[in-house]
This record gives sequence, C-alpha cells and structure tokens, in this order.
Amino acid sequence: MEQNKLYALEAILFASGDPISADRLCEVLSVDREELEELVSCLSDFYEFERRGIKLIKLDEKYQLVSRPEYSDYIRRALESGKPAMLSPSAMEVLAIIAYKQPVTRAYVEQVRGVDSSYTISSLSDKGMIEGCGRLDVPGRPVLYRTSEKFLRSFGLSGLDQLPYIENFNISAMDPQLTIEDLPEGER
Repeated sequence: MEQNKLYALEAILFASGDPISADRLCEVLSVDREELEELVSCLSDFYEFERRGIKLIKLDEKYQLVSRPEYSDYIRRALESGKPAMLSPSAMEVLAIIAYKQPVTRAYVEQVRGVDSSYTISSLSDKGMIEGCGRLDVPGRPVLYRTSEKFLRSFGLSGLDQLPYIENFNISAMDPQLTIEDLPEGER
C-alpha cells in the first residue's frame, strides 16, 4: 500500500467535512475499489488503535471523518454551541415514519399520524434530517421525503439497515407500497 495515497485519503476526508463517495475517492486517488477498501481499513484501524479524537465512518457508499462521540462535550464547550437541539415527540414520530417507510409523501405521514404534519416536516427538512427525493407520479405530484445523511450521522447509523426492528410496525396497508426503485433514475 502506498503511504502517499493513505495520507491523501486522510487529507481529502479531513478537508471535505462532508461524506465523499467511494467512486469519487477511487477516481481521485487512481485506485480500484479493493485498494480503496484497504486504504480506508488501514486509516480506520489507525484511528481506532490510537484512540484518536476522530474516526472514519462509512455512510452507505460514502466515507467521512467525524469526531468521536465521547468528546462531544469538549467540542460543544469549545464551539460554544450549548446542548444539541432536541427533537420534539412529534418530530421523532414523523422521523420514524419516514425512516421506516421511505420514500413517503406528507399526506402519507398525515394519514398515519392522523394530524397535520406540514410544520413538523418543514422543520425536519430545515434541520437537514429529511430531504425531498422526487415527486410521486399522481395528480398534484406531491414531494417524496426520505431521511438524509445527517439523520444517519445523528443517530450513529451507517445505513438504514441498522434501524432497530420494530415488531407490528405495519402501516403499509394505508398506502400502496412504494420503494426507492419506483423513483425515476435521476431522483434516487
């Protein structure tokens, strides 16, 4: 393994701040997927072994350097950001519906909850926890919502497959099952 590419990977991830796709990293570093995985593993192992203040995480097919959760109090105090904003029970409820049944429309969320959810959806979108991911091909073309990468980071998940299993969480009978594959290619 070439040390220069390892250091370049670290520099790219540090400078970005945001997750970077594996494909983009392969392209920039001129490596194949297997070599990228070796570089990522080596860098991640280094941070783990040394118990550094940062760690390398994988979010779906993207990589990012993040601070370790155990140092969050120090970071918060240093950046004077106070306590993180708490999500209200209604926001958590909407977030759970979207996370488990995405992509969904606002009308679907309202049908499940039985109350108007416009404000809550707007608030979650403003906080970056959810995002629009296309429109449903029905009259009115309502916006479809899904969770964002910020949602995954906030809950310490690397992918939606890590969501806890909820028994009897069958709300799909209220709406036809819609999957991400139903979205047009450019909106997935």
